Amino acid sequence: MVQAKQILKLQSLLSKNRAQVPKGHFAVYVGEVDKKRYVVPISYLNNPSFRSLLCQAEEEFGYNHTMGGLTIPCEEHALLDLASRLQAS
Repeated sequence: MVQAKQILKLQSLLSKNRAQVPKGHFAVYVGEVDKKRYVVPISYLNNPSFRSLLCQAEEEFGYNHTMGGLTIPCEEHALLDLASRLQAS
């Protein structure tokens, strides 16, 4: 999980320095109170667990994401755990 966290944080830092998200990635915001921005690969969209998070986001927030990326209603550690499992497979 540490490696996944480092990769996602690096991608997020790189994209914060640019207005655009790198090709093949998209921005998501996670966290209960303080929303943290992560940049994740589009390939995550193929994973049923990640799609489940997106369905939860749709139910809670609809399609109006004022922060410019998808807001996912989960804690940061849940996204990092999922990213770790996806990178291991």
